[in-house]
Amino acid sequence: MEAALKREASVRKTVFPLFYFLIFFAFGSLFPLLSVYLQEEARLPGAAIGWIMSITPIVTMAAQPLWGMATDYTRKPVGLLTMALVLTALFGFLYSLAVSYRMFVVLTVLLSAVQSAIVPLSDSIALHQVRDHGGNYGAIRLWGSLGFAAAVLVVGWLSDHLAFAVIFYVFSFMLLSAAALASRLPRSRAAGPAGGLTWSDIRGLLSVRPFCLLLVASFLLFGPIYANNSYFGLLIHELGGTLTGIGLAFLLAAGSEAPFMKAADWLIGRVGMAPLLFFAALVSTARWLSYVVDPPLLFVYMTAILQGCSVGLAIPTALQYARRLAPERVQATAVALYSAASSGLGAWFCTLVGGYLLERWQIGAVYLFFGACTIVGVLVLVWLGKLEQNGRIGR
Repeated sequence: MEAALKREASVRKTVFPLFYFLIFFAFGSLFPLLSVYLQEEARLPGAAIGWIMSITPIVTMAAQPLWGMATDYTRKPVGLLTMALVLTALFGFLYSLAVSYRMFVVLTVLLSAVQSAIVPLSDSIALHQVRDHGGNYGAIRLWGSLGFAAAVLVVGWLSDHLAFAVIFYVFSFMLLSAAALASRLPRSRAAGPAGGLTWSDIRGLLSVRPFCLLLVASFLLFGPIYANNSYFGLLIHELGGTLTGIGLAFLLAAGSEAPFMKAADWLIGRVGMAPLLFFAALVSTARWLSYVVDPPLLFVYMTAILQGCSVGLAIPTALQYARRLAPERVQATAVALYSAASSGLGAWFCTLVGGYLLERWQIGAVYLFFGACTIVGVLVLVWLGKLEQNGRIGR
């Protein structure tokens, strides 16, 4: 018994942080620089880039609920996660061989379908571990931010000094390393009784009004946040930054998330989930609007740190909020639906519209649109907060 407890403690302290570091190092090596790769190496126009970058979130929107339901039905999240990691690494490598717009589209669809499972499944496993054995989800998730921050700086420098295609090689290698490490993740079954998921469970989840409001707010708040990963590099590039400079900006942005993620659980207990999301959304709004009129490059680097108290608080808060509002037997599906609304539908919509705005006007118009979406999201959070204040949601 004592040996088992020590093993669980080891998993929480070492395996989970390293696992999150690896998968987000992979994401940080590819996604922030992919739009620049498509512009500089593939020579694609802005609208084509917008379409390609928007494929990932729309496929994510369709695929993530299926992955969530498969997890709730099979009760084998680690096995599904390992399969998703290996397939994502494979398609990432093949992406480096694409030479035409059609090939980019096909590989983006395949890559997105399997990549969309990685974060929701990882989060479900981590949250299940924290719930059963204690710990702080934010303290685990912050290692993802550190991995992302390290990747954009290191791989940005490698892209500048070696070959741009290195972004795909690092991406695949890190995901294969994470797949090997996944064998050490706890294989506890997903929450819920045996017998699998039913459609009445899903209908019941979607009948929870606060949960649906959270999905709408996630669409409006996280759509710009995830789309920013596609356009922030272009903003830096347009203002005269190098690939290494893009890496530095992402390092400042992603690196600043870590302390806020660690403090998120404490802040949730102090102020509640809806007010904390409201604050994070206001910070995001201020940041997007500050990029509207060609700011100095130094200003962009300085304000990138604001991502800490916006994204760093919003991600763990919204995730735990979605899980808390859902019945226990459909919590993996609830997390998947939340991810589909935020990193799926929201990111698709904002990325696609951003591509057209970029081609028709300039990068400032993209961030004006991001600011407008986030403001509407703030209003939805006000509504959600009133429900909580009136006792319609348990704290």
